[in-house]
Amino acid sequence: MTAMTLDPRQIRSRTCGDFQRLGLQSASAERFPLMWRPDEDVTLRSVTEIESRAAILSVLQARVMDMPPQMAMRWMLDAHVLEELTRDEWAFIASGVGDPRRYAQQLDALYGMAWLLGLVDGLDPQRACADGLAAVFPDLRSGESFGVWRARTLTTRPDPWEVASLLDLYYCLDWAYQDAARRGMPAPGPLDPAAVWHRRWALEWALVVRGGNRQVTTPAWDQVDLSA
Repeated sequence: MTAMTLDPRQIRSRTCGDFQRLGLQSASAERFPLMWRPDEDVTLRSVTEIESRAAILSVLQARVMDMPPQMAMRWMLDAHVLEELTRDEWAFIASGVGDPRRYAQQLDALYGMAWLLGLVDGLDPQRACADGLAAVFPDLRSGESFGVWRARTLTTRPDPWEVASLLDLYYCLDWAYQDAARRGMPAPGPLDPAAVWHRRWALEWALVVRGGNRQVTTPAWDQVDLSA
């Protein structure tokens, strides 16, 4: 997708307005670092990369719900996404090693992927995952293949500017909640901090910042920097 030049200060101003809408103090967003400089631009990972990551997250949810490991691994082998698995994901899917709750919480990351692929209308922080989210991803129970699923998901996807704007909101929300926790202060609002964090994860993984003196990086899923 074509890169776009964005002014991070203008986007941050919109984020401050969203903080007010969400019942948080706009000053909280103003004090957080900007995610990129005015001389940098943004683009997105390829659609194939996003689809592959979404498929993996979908299989993880199915494994949490007791999808047989052999079936899960066979599906991903046929989909040619095994090489995209992290070491921990491989261990959980193939052998059940790991805490299922960790992967159950990644439902919100999957929701973020659904928005990136144009499969859901929005990613409002005040809304829980959309009803019927599983229906927009491969029907693993019937053995729907990765290719068939991709063919039925030809939708209009958000452009880099939309993704960058929404990421800035989730980035600032996550900072606000983590900062309050560090200070031993009450949560700054009624949102679910785990949902905020996982949605930020999906958006931050998908967005690629480049230009200026920045070295372009596309980290693996488990190497995205989500520090605050």
